[in-house]
Amino acid sequence: MRTAYSVETVRAAERELMARLPEGALMQRAAAGLAAACADVLGRVYGSRVVLLVGSGDNGGDALYAGARLARRGAGVRAVLLAPGRAHAGGLAALRRAGGSVAEAGASGVRLVEQADLVVDGIVGIGGKGGLREEAVPWAEAARRGRGVVVAVDLPSGVDADTGEVRGAAVRADVTVTFGAYKPGLLIDPAREYAGVVRFVDIGLGLGPVGGAGAGVRAGAGAAQVEALQHADVARLLPVPAAESDKYRRGVVGIAAGSARYPGAAVLAVAGALRGGAGAVRYVGPAGGAVLARHPETLVSERGPARAGRVQAWVVGPGAGDDAATVGEVLAADVPVLIDADGLRLAEVGAVRGRGARGVPTLMTPHAGEAAALLGVEREVVESGRLAAARELAGRYGAAVLLKGSTTVVAEAGGGGAVRVNPTGTPWLATAGSGDVLSGLGGSLLAAGLSAVDAGSVAAYLHGLAGRFAAEGAPASAEDVAGRIPEAWRSVVRAPAARG
Repeated sequence: MRTAYSVETVRAAERELMARLPEGALMQRAAAGLAAACADVLGRVYGSRVVLLVGSGDNGGDALYAGARLARRGAGVRAVLLAPGRAHAGGLAALRRAGGSVAEAGASGVRLVEQADLVVDGIVGIGGKGGLREEAVPWAEAARRGRGVVVAVDLPSGVDADTGEVRGAAVRADVTVTFGAYKPGLLIDPAREYAGVVRFVDIGLGLGPVGGAGAGVRAGAGAAQVEALQHADVARLLPVPAAESDKYRRGVVGIAAGSARYPGAAVLAVAGALRGGAGAVRYVGPAGGAVLARHPETLVSERGPARAGRVQAWVVGPGAGDDAATVGEVLAADVPVLIDADGLRLAEVGAVRGRGARGVPTLMTPHAGEAAALLGVEREVVESGRLAAARELAGRYGAAVLLKGSTTVVAEAGGGGAVRVNPTGTPWLATAGSGDVLSGLGGSLLAAGLSAVDAGSVAAYLHGLAGRFAAEGAPASAEDVAGRIPEAWRSVVRAPAARG
C-alpha cells in the first residue's frame, strides 16, 4: 500500500533524523537522489543544458547541490535565483565550484529556461501555501513553454502538499522527485496533474512509500493521511469462495434501482453486481423485464425491498427517480447499504446517521456535482478540494464516502482516518452508466463481507482496471466496462506481488 504523509509529519521526521546525522547530510542525500533522477531523464548528461529555478528555502538548496553534481558530469548548469539574497549559501558555493554559474534574471534568463534540456523547479518546498508569488510566475510559464523536461523538487511549486489544492499559478512538472515520503498532493487532483511522473527517493525518514494493507492508521501526527491500494492489497481483500460455499455464504446483494424512465441504470448496476463476486443478485424495481432480458440469472421481485428475500447488502438509488419510499425502506434494513445517484438526493441525513448509530455500514458514492449539492457548495469547491469534501461529507452523514472523479477518494465514516486514493482508471470511464456499474460492484463486495471503506476502495480499483482494459485507448461503454471486471479481477490475483 502506498502511503502519503502530511507536511507536519514529514517535517517532524526530518528534524529527528537531522539530529542524528552530520550537518547537511540529509540535504546531500536528497540532492544525490535528485541528480540521479535528472541524469536518467537526460540520458546523456555531458553537454546538456540545465537551468535551476532556485527559491530561498531548502528546496532551492536541494536543486543547487543536485546541479553541482550534474555540472561535475559535464552538464552546463545555470541557476536563476528568485531571491538572490536568500539563496542557500552552501549549495550556491558548491554549484560554482563545480563549474556552474548564476544566470541573469531578466529576458536572457527566460530564454535560457526556454532553451534548456532540463529545468529543475526548486522555487518553493512542501511548506508553500497558495499559488506562486507574482515574481515566480513568468519562470513557471517559461518552463512550460520551453522544450526541456521540467523536474520538480519534492513537489511542484505552487501546489498544496497536504490537500492537493492549486490556488493559483503553479509549476507543471513532467517529473517530480519526492523525498522520504509521498505527500497527499502528489496523489490527488488537481495537484496530481501538475506532478507528472512521481519518483520516490528514500532519504531515511522511516516513513517510506509503502505501509501494510488494512493497517487502519488514524489521521494525526505520525499517521498516513492518504493511502493508495496496490495489486497485492486488493488481492488480499478480494472474497474467495471456499469448497463449502453456497450462494448465501458468498453473499446475496439486493439492487433497488431503475425506473420507467431509466431502466438501463438497473441493468448496469445488476451487471456490476453479477461480476463482483456475489453468490446471487436480487432485483427490486420497475425494470425487472429489462433486467431479466439481459441477466436471466437475476432473482427479480415486485414486492419491495423488505419482502424481496434474504440479502447481505443493498444497493439503492441508480436511476431511481423520485422513489423516496424505496430508498427509505432500504435504509431501514439492518444490512450494509450502498447509496448512489438519486438515492443520495432522497436519503435523509438522520436516516443515514441512524444506521451508523446502530453499527450498520453505509457507503455513499457521489460524484462531485452530487457531493456539492449535499454539502450546499459549488461543484468547483468539491473538485478543487477533494480530500476536504469527502471528509466533510463522511462526517456529516456518519457514513463512508466514495467521491468519484479524476481522483476517486474513499473516506471512513465520520471523516477520520486515512483517506484511500484510487490509483487506477482512465478518462474514458467518464461515460453514462459507468457509475451504475461501480455501484453494483461495490454492493457485491459489501455483501461478501468487506467493510464499507474496503468495498469502496476495491470496487474503485477493479472498476478503474476494467475501464482501462475496455478502452485500450478508445471509447468504451459502461457495458464494456462491466464485461471486463472479471479480467481486472484476474489481473490482480495473478500479479507476481499478489502471489507473494
